[in-house]
Parts: sequence; C-alpha cells; structure tokens
Amino acid sequence: MMFRHLIVTSLLILAVSGKAVQPASFAAANTIDVTALLSASERVKSIPDLATYPVNIKEKAPLSTIYNDWASFQDGAALVWKADMDTDCDGINYKCEGNLDGQPLTNWGALSAFEVPFIVIPDKFLQANPTAIPGNNVAAVICDKKMYYAILGDSNFNTPQVTGEASWLLANACFPDAKINGNRGHDSPDVTYILFTGEGAVLPPAALNDKYITDFDKLRAMGDHLSTALLKNLGVPPLSPGSSTHDNDNDNGQGAGDHPVHDTGSDFDSGALVRLAPKYMALLVAVVAFVVT
Repeated sequence: MMFRHLIVTSLLILAVSGKAVQPASFAAANTIDVTALLSASERVKSIPDLATYPVNIKEKAPLSTIYNDWASFQDGAALVWKADMDTDCDGINYKCEGNLDGQPLTNWGALSAFEVPFIVIPDKFLQANPTAIPGNNVAAVICDKKMYYAILGDSNFNTPQVTGEASWLLANACFPDAKINGNRGHDSPDVTYILFTGEGAVLPPAALNDKYITDFDKLRAMGDHLSTALLKNLGVPPLSPGSSTHDNDNDNGQGAGDHPVHDTGSDFDSGALVRLAPKYMALLVAVVAFVVT
C-alpha cells in the first residue's frame, strides 16, 4: 500500500510542477526606445468617438482617454491611452483569489489569466472599431519603466465601462511586489497602453488557441516589429544593442534578449493541471483508480 501511495504522490508532483510563464517570455527587446515611446504618448491629442472612460467604477475616478493620433500609419498603427492596471482573471482562471465577479469566458475564447498576458478594452469602444481592433491584436504595455507585449483578449462590460485592466500574469509582471489578485491591482493611472491596430497586428491562430499563447517568440517578434515601425513613424531610430533605456530582466537574471518561455524551477503553476498532456492525465487517473480499488 505504501508503494502505491508513493506512485500517486509522484504523479501528483508531476502534475503540479509545471513551468510557469515568465515575464521575459513577453518582454520587449532592449533595442526598443521605451523612453521615446512614453514621451511621444504624452503629446497625443486626437480623440475618436466613445474614447473617454473612468479607470475604475468608483465615484470621481480619474478619466482615461484613448487617442488615435497614431492610427493612420501604414505599419505600426496604434491606439494609445494611460490608465491604472486592475486585474482581470476572466477565462479559465475566473475563480482566482478576489475575483468575485469573474466570468468563465473572454471575448475570443476562455484565456488563462495566469498564462496569457492580455489587456482589456471598454466594450463600447471595441464595438465601435471592429475593423481596427478585431481581437487578439498585439499590444505594448509600459509599466514601471518596463515594456511587455500582450494581446487584446477581453472587453469590459462594467457600469460604467472602464479602461486599465490586464490579466493576472501581466499585472504581476508589471508590479511583482504589489500582491496582485483578482481584486487588487495597481491603482496609480501611470501605465501606458499601446494597442496596435488592423489585421496585420493580430497574433495569428498558429501562435495561440482559445486558452493559451502557444508561440511567445511570435508575439515578441510581432511586438518588436510593430514597436520599431511605430518609432520610425515618430522619427525615433532604434537603440543600438546594449544601450537599453529600460530593464526587462526577469527573476533569474535573464535579459529581455534571452527570452526563455518558461522558468525551469519548481514553483507551483496554477495552470499546470490544465496543460497536462492527455497521456499523463490518463496515467494519473489509472493509478488513482488502482489505489482506491
């Protein structure tokens, strides 16, 4: 009996010792001039329809406006706004700690908030701009002097609708010491969101499914290309390697250019059970059945 329990314990350890997605997986290259992007974002003026929203549902919440000065560029076209960063756990992780009003679906599937860096936009704005933002658009998010890439994964239906939401994974990458959960985010409206527009900015189906990003290299490559194109349109040349104006190093000391998709440590990954290969899950079920009989 002890031997049987040992087998079950070993399989359970295998099930929960998944490899958590690390910030370096979706960090911008060091050649992207984040300081220049921030500076340019402070000078935008053009406001489309349905573009101003509070950053949260509290009374007298600060307002956030989506600007479209950059939306007419042929390559690197984008919308930009500044807001706080509330945490969105909608999707398959909708029961995350503190997420009292979570929904099991996101706009284009049931994304994992623990494993996909995604941002959220007010649904009114999404519906008013279906051609520019069809969904799964690549985005660049500048937070705490770092820049990460994400996708447009969900829309906000609150009353009132708000800006400034990101998945649990992205919020924790931006503010790792903030004890992020489904009801705790980053309250200061100092996060810059750059959402690239048009079909050419949409992460292709080969790089993601309805729950996970399956190719982070593709996300990073598209993000770097679109950001470089945007900077070129703004008259800013790329930085030379080694002259980064931002720090996207992850906890293992790996620079943004190293971009491993997963940590090799044994930290518990709450999405690991969902990702288990079917053959391992079948083996686990078979062994548990053997023990209980």
